[in-house]
Amino acid sequence: MTEMAGGRLASAPQSTEAVGSKQIREATASPVLLGVDKLVRYFGGVAAVDGCTFEITRNSITGLIGPNGAGKTTTVNLIAGAIKPKSGRVVLDGEDVTGLVPHRLAAKGLIRTFQISREYKAMTVLENLMASPRDQSGEKLLNVFFRGRVYRAEERRHLEKALGVLADFGLYAKRNDYAGNLSGGQKRLLELARAVMAEPKLLLLDEPMAGINPALVDVVTEHIMAMRDNLGVTFLIIEHNLEVVERVCDHVVAMALGSTLATGSMAELRANEAVVSAYLTGGEA
Repeated sequence: MTEMAGGRLASAPQSTEAVGSKQIREATASPVLLGVDKLVRYFGGVAAVDGCTFEITRNSITGLIGPNGAGKTTTVNLIAGAIKPKSGRVVLDGEDVTGLVPHRLAAKGLIRTFQISREYKAMTVLENLMASPRDQSGEKLLNVFFRGRVYRAEERRHLEKALGVLADFGLYAKRNDYAGNLSGGQKRLLELARAVMAEPKLLLLDEPMAGINPALVDVVTEHIMAMRDNLGVTFLIIEHNLEVVERVCDHVVAMALGSTLATGSMAELRANEAVVSAYLTGGEA
């Protein structure tokens, strides 16, 4: 992965891939990892999402764009289980997961971030990563008392991996700092680092470039592409920076008034009169 400014510390551990954290890509007959089919959600009688439909191809980066009020975040909330749809379906890796609560979706490999970073502020950067792997043995009380050897060995593996991930993301020197004291850009990197520890199939990012120093935008985008290329992570990204979308996204979904307006490459959408009109008029009811 790309180093941050200042480079990796000479004493830092091996990279994530070197310690065996590379995610094995699952063989599957279908190239589609996520299917969103005619999702509908109302708030106070107003359709925030109204028949939204699209697909996300495995091992790709898909952008979700549209003017304010288009329904992008609501759509992501529906996919991630934060709210339930009035109608429609969400299919993850061939399984209908419509309406499943977030922790059950996370167990299936669907992880999301938020517009405002939600790190554990009173925990150190390293502790944030150590809390991120799914299905840890230590989460079961009996394992702590009766399977201590297994629990401790797993914790050592997680620690080794976490230190390597922090080195990859340029956060190794911050490992003992409280996460709440990080800069906005460092918090975004911490979110991605935590996601690596959780080994997602699908990572939903809600405006990952919002509120960060422009100098770090390239760093964050390069890490996203590296996670796709090296770890096989599939992404759905809400992003208003269309230059970033054009640079990193394999496919783009444009929304307006709660519906899918158009899909294609960013270049194709720039030439789409309906998409241009939606941005010029705001696309709001």
